[in-house]
Amino acid sequence: MGAENISKTKVRAGIVGGAGYTGGEMLRILINHPNVELVFVHSISNAGNHVYDVHTDLFGDTDLKFAAELAYNINVLFLCVGHGDAKKFLEANPIPADIKIIDLSQDFRLSNDASGHKTRTKTFVYGLPELNKEAIKQAQNIANPGCFATCLQLGLLPLTSKGLLKGEVHITATTGSTGAGQSLSPTSHFTWRNDNLSVYKAFEHQHLNEIGQSLKQLQPGFNQPINFIPYRGDFTRGIIASMYIDCELSEAEALKLYHQYYDTHAFTHVTSHNIDLKQIVNTNKCFLQVKKHGGKLLIISIIDNLLKGASGQAVQNMNLMFGLDEKAGLRLKATAF
Repeated sequence: MGAENISKTKVRAGIVGGAGYTGGEMLRILINHPNVELVFVHSISNAGNHVYDVHTDLFGDTDLKFAAELAYNINVLFLCVGHGDAKKFLEANPIPADIKIIDLSQDFRLSNDASGHKTRTKTFVYGLPELNKEAIKQAQNIANPGCFATCLQLGLLPLTSKGLLKGEVHITATTGSTGAGQSLSPTSHFTWRNDNLSVYKAFEHQHLNEIGQSLKQLQPGFNQPINFIPYRGDFTRGIIASMYIDCELSEAEALKLYHQYYDTHAFTHVTSHNIDLKQIVNTNKCFLQVKKHGGKLLIISIIDNLLKGASGQAVQNMNLMFGLDEKAGLRLKATAF
């Protein structure tokens, strides 16, 4: 279905893996999206149950039930499944070529060339709109970026666009507990997570690969270490990341560069003022604070890991793919206080 026809009707969407955190956020956005008809939500373990039996806040918003079977009378399929499961799903369930796919796992994010990751039958474009907007508009399949990867790349892309990453990058970032997914683990139980803070996967987080891939896309010669220390936070959602590099730009020059880079991007906003997570939690926004400290440029980046870091960005990609208003369905209110 072409963009000119979509504008007259609605995009018919399906969700695979609707019981988890990202599936729940996808449901919340799509049932309120002015240009979308949600056809089915697939979940074998919850088949026949109302979606509000799992996502209890949706009681009164929809009577949709989880389905055990797939339907192919759709325009776009969102894969909200675990890492490794998207590839298995597509191998077991060949999806017709005219159905666009947006995968929220990490299975198709890494690529050896500019065309994106390829399966035997499908090519995936890396779905970071602030990097690949024009390619996304023409794409048939999208690999949605990871949450940390989104937050960190948005902090660094303006610099790589001018070849200004010339030394090591130092990053510390803290994420909420929803970043660990819905399955319980020792570090996601309330009694462990509450009033607690810990480092994990220091220097070796899996999102470093896609971050490096994107930085080299804009600055091919970049080969410096990205020193990334992730923290588990004792809050539910959101990511706050601080990045610093050696930089010869003045603060005014850096702010001008960042404003110019994001001038045509709907959800990323730049300031020199202090920022905090409550400004962006429950939105598809990224806020960037840019400050100079001596010879160091400090960039603070904040996003909601479940929205701009996952489901919100996936819907943003869908909007671009179908020629819709990029902000459609994503004008969301922050928690604020």
